[in-house]
Amino acid sequence: MLTSNKISSLVVDSLREQACGQNIAVLSLYCDYQAQRDQSAVNMIGSLLSQVASRAMQIPVEIQSAFESKERGGQTLRLPDMLKLFAKTISSIERVYICFDGVDELLPQNRSELLRALRQLSQDAPNSRLFLTGRSYIRGELDKHLTKGAYIIHIVPDRGDIARYVSRKIDDDDDRNPDLMPNDLKHDILKIMLEKTSEM
Repeated sequence: MLTSNKISSLVVDSLREQACGQNIAVLSLYCDYQAQRDQSAVNMIGSLLSQVASRAMQIPVEIQSAFESKERGGQTLRLPDMLKLFAKTISSIERVYICFDGVDELLPQNRSELLRALRQLSQDAPNSRLFLTGRSYIRGELDKHLTKGAYIIHIVPDRGDIARYVSRKIDDDDDRNPDLMPNDLKHDILKIMLEKTSEM
């Protein structure tokens, strides 16, 4: 699913509200281009695993023993092991929504690895549902890795909304310092912003 950050937050909030008091988990991660190197597939699945563990009354035995083994000098968990552990840990949950916002922000190799991992996870854990957001240029990758049963929604920015928002922000600054921006500069900023919007 391709949407904007704001829509993603609304979806996650709505899912959490509906899940309240039920045997449903809503897990979410926000991808950030500034943290690309840390956002490997194994780290991201590990983060989801951590979210599942934190909602449990007690940490599942499988997770505890896997990480205790690591602390005793054992090998770090590899992605296939992490996926099996995650699928087993969520097996007792009726429905698990896994939300990734800004998948396009990941490094290409990490994104491909994550999408392959999510495909495997959806096969191993039929109780899981995926919600992914990103810019439209990753559509081909999503089609390649996650074609079965996927719904794609395109959110197109409204030029009028953008113009009003930018104009209001400029006016807010103008209220603080009327000499800050001449009208022709404001006009040029709005024009360039709207041109950039049409390229999205």
